[in-house]
Formats: sequence, C-alpha cells, structure tokens
Amino acid sequence: MKFNATEEQKLISSTVREFAEKEVRPIASDIEEEMRFPVELLPRMASLGLMGMQVPEEYGGAGLDSVSYAMSIEELARVSASVAIIVSVHNSLVLYPLLKFGREDQKRKYVPDMVAGKRLGAYCITEATAGSDVSNESSLGVRDGDNYVLNGEKLFITNGDKADVFFVMIRTSPGKGSRGLSAFMIERGTKGFNISAPLKKMGLNASGTVSIHLENCVVPAESMLGNEGDGMKIALSTLDGGRIGVGAQSLGIAQGAFEAALEYSKQREQFGRKISEFQGIQWMLADMAMKVEASRLLLYKAAYLRDEGKDYSLAASMAKLFASETANEVADKAVQIHGGVGYIRGTPVERFYRDARITRLYEGTSEIQRLVISRKLLK
Repeated sequence: MKFNATEEQKLISSTVREFAEKEVRPIASDIEEEMRFPVELLPRMASLGLMGMQVPEEYGGAGLDSVSYAMSIEELARVSASVAIIVSVHNSLVLYPLLKFGREDQKRKYVPDMVAGKRLGAYCITEATAGSDVSNESSLGVRDGDNYVLNGEKLFITNGDKADVFFVMIRTSPGKGSRGLSAFMIERGTKGFNISAPLKKMGLNASGTVSIHLENCVVPAESMLGNEGDGMKIALSTLDGGRIGVGAQSLGIAQGAFEAALEYSKQREQFGRKISEFQGIQWMLADMAMKVEASRLLLYKAAYLRDEGKDYSLAASMAKLFASETANEVADKAVQIHGGVGYIRGTPVERFYRDARITRLYEGTSEIQRLVISRKLLK
C-alpha cells in the first residue's frame, strides 16, 4: 500500500483547499448563525467537479478515485463541516446508489444535472422507529396499477431544504422485514411529498436538515431504484461509502480544530510565556496530532481498498468510528486550549465542537460501528 499521494491527488487536494479558503471560510460562520443553506456555492463547486467527484466522465463527472474524494471532503470540513456534509451526502448517498443500482434512463435523467449542480440530492431513511435499526421502517408504499401510494414520515434529512432529488426508503411488503423494503427516487414538488422548515440543531445548521411527510404521495413504479425488495441491500451498500464520507468530514473537523489550537497556543501568553511552552499544552497538542494522523491513515486505507475493488466494509467502519471519536476529542481539547475564548459563540473552535458531535451519530452510531467491526472479526 502506498502512503504517498499521487501528483493528481495532491493537485486535487490543494485545489479544494484553495477554494475552501477563498470561497467558504469567509462565510462559514455566517451561514451557521443564519441557518442559511449556501446555494451560491453549488455551481462553483460543480465547476470544480465536487458535485460529481466519482461519477464517470460519460455522465459529466470527474471520475475521481475514492482517496481523492476523501481528501476533498476533508478539505471542505476543515473550514465548514456543513459544506462538507452537503457535498458528501450528494455524492455518497444519492449519486452512488443511483449509478450502481439505477436503470440507464434514471441515470440519464438525474446524474448530469446533479453533477452540474443544477439538482441537489438528499437521502431519506431515518424514521421515528428506524434509526440504527433500518429494517424497522414503517413508511408504507402500496402498489396501485403503475404507481405506488406512499405514506409515512422521514426524519433528519440533510440537504432536504434545497434538494431536488430524494432517495427514499419505503416498506412495500409488510411482514417481510428487511426483505420488504424498496428504494425510490422522488422529485421535489411531487404531490403529497411535504418538506418541513429546516430544523435548528446543535451544529451543522447550514446543511438544511428537514423532516419529510408523505401523505398519499403518488409516484410512478418506474421511480423505484432497483427491484422491489432491494431497498436494504441498496442502503447497506450505500452506507459503506457514506462512512468514508463522514470519516473524511470528521477528519476535516479534527484537522481544522487542531490547526486553530496550535496557532492560538503560539500567540496566547500567560505567566509571561506563550502557552505553547507549557508541557500540559504540548502534550495535548501531541495527542491531537497523533490521533488526527491515525484517523487519516485509517480513512485512506478504506478508500484505497474501495478503489482496488476489495471488501472495504470493515475498514470503512473502523475509519468512521475512529475519526468521529477523534473529531470530538480534538475539538474538545481545542476549546480547552482556547480557554474562555473557545466558549464564545461563533468562534471556529466552538463551531467545530458543536459540529463534531453529530459525527458519532449519523451514518451509523459509534455503537453500531463497534457492532459491525466485531461481527466482521468474529465471523
């Protein structure tokens, strides 16, 4: 396994970093405080290939490898975790299953516009009764001729406030458990597909998180992704890739928080010395740097295995678990190093601290990751 990035990967990473510094950092705090989805960034990110990073060139995508994708999400999250998750969900959770399981007409209908930033994707699985237990979906789809009539509610939908295309999991065969789930691609504006106002959250307030209410929502049978009953298979396959995305987001949060703490420690003086000269601070910085780097290696290994066409499920869970735990620990230490300044609303480390918390919850909680890892080890 190679530990050096290729020249192309280095160029991609530096290009995204430059974009993040020039275009995202100046608005990162404002969009969070205002709960404003940064729609103005979508066409700019599309022009860089960020809205279709792993989409084949035949559909207008950049055709990048998974390592380049992880690097790009990391660079965005280093500045804004909200912008990073907007891009990650669009790429990992919507474009990926569409490309892998969709019919050619579905791909041609949605993918080019999504790559161009003209349509945004959202992923709808979570329900009040189905979080970690995806098989416990209760939203119901009933076949009616050439259509399905859908009823139910979906929660915590990232990008939902501005999304145009929604991946939606529905139970189409009651009594069949995980084998009774199916996936649909549903367009914004479909009658009976109702979108709530954005939810005010602890963090990531610029990512447009909403609830979806399905009220006798009629969708054509041809909007189904794959075959009836394939929903669970599609979801599990998609979540493996999604964990690389969240792992990269976590890594970016940790990297950004570490850099802020390191810089502040060199400036802040107490007792006539820079606080970076105190051993207590030095050891905190050492632990932070070590865990950030370990997260990066785990993440790149998972991405590398995916690029090699090998089973990367275990590696992705390890990367997501370790990186998300690291993001929380590093953000906490960054606030500690900043002292009272780090507790002030709107400062970067305070925002990193709040944004980090969700990484241990979505795309599978830390407990679910440990379950996945242990099952893989013991089988």
